[in-house]
Amino acid sequence: MNEMARLQKRRLALYGWMLAAPALALMSLFAFYPAIATFWHSLFTRGTSRRPSVFAGFENYGDLFADPTFWTVATNNLIYAGVTIPVSIIFALVMALLANAHIPARSFVRSAYFTPTILPMIAAANLWLFFYTPDLGVIDQITGLFGASPTNWLGQPETALASVIIVTIWKEAGFFMIFYLAALQTIPPDLREAARIEGAGRWTYTRRVLLPLLMPTTIFVFVNAMINSVKLIDHLFILTKGGPNNASKLILYWIWEMAFAYFDSPHAAAMTILVLLALGLVAVAQFRLVEKRTHYR
Repeated sequence: MNEMARLQKRRLALYGWMLAAPALALMSLFAFYPAIATFWHSLFTRGTSRRPSVFAGFENYGDLFADPTFWTVATNNLIYAGVTIPVSIIFALVMALLANAHIPARSFVRSAYFTPTILPMIAAANLWLFFYTPDLGVIDQITGLFGASPTNWLGQPETALASVIIVTIWKEAGFFMIFYLAALQTIPPDLREAARIEGAGRWTYTRRVLLPLLMPTTIFVFVNAMINSVKLIDHLFILTKGGPNNASKLILYWIWEMAFAYFDSPHAAAMTILVLLALGLVAVAQFRLVEKRTHYR
C-alpha cells in the first residue's frame, strides 16, 4: 500500500512538473538568462578595440553610487512614481464610479475617459508638446486670460518633471479605469440595498464595502502602475529628453542613454540590475504586507 501511495505521489509530481515545464522554459529563456547575463556583463569594464574588457568586480556599481546623476535620476523616479501611482489610481477609481453611475450619455463619458489610452505614446506626447508650447500653447493661452506671463513648462527645471507627470496621469488613469469599471460591475447591487437598509450612508458603504471588494483590482492596478513608473522613455524622447540639466531624466531613459548614446553598456547593465533588485524588494513587500490584507471572493 505504501509503495502504491509513493508511486501515485511521484506521478502527481511528474504531472505537475510537466505542466510547469513550458512556463519554466520560457521564463528561463526570456527572463532568468537575460538577467544573469546582464549581471555578469555588469562586472566587466567597457571594452574598446585597443583596450579589451576586463573583470572589474563591483566597480561599476561603485561608479554609479559616486555619480551625482545617479542620485538625481533616482530622486526624479521616486517623485515620479510617488505622484503618478496614487494620483492615477484615485482618478481611475473616481472615473469608474462616475462611468458606472446612471448618468446621461454614459457611453460617451466612458469613451471620453478611455480615449487617451488608445492614443499612441508618441502621438500623446506630441499633443502635449503643443499644449506646453510657451506663449502659443493651450495652457499659456488659458493662463494668459488671467494675466499670467508665458511659461516654458518643459524648458525650466522647476516645471519639467511635473509636466511629464501630468502627461502620464492623463494617459494612465483612463486605462486603469477600465479595470475598476469591470470590477464594479461584478459587485451585486444587493449589497448596496442591504447597506442602505442597515442605515449605512454612501461614504460608509464606499469605505466598508466597496473599497475592500475592489482591493484585488487595486493591487493589480498598483503593480501595473509601479512597473510603468520605471519603464517610461518614449514621452521623454518627445518632451524633454531628460532635461533641462537632468531635471526630468528617469531611470530607463538614463539606461538607454548610457547604453546607446555613450556606448557604456557595463554601467547600463549595472543600473539595470539595481532596478531589478529594487523592483524585487517592492514585490516582496507587496506580497508580505498588502496581499495578506486582501480579501478575494
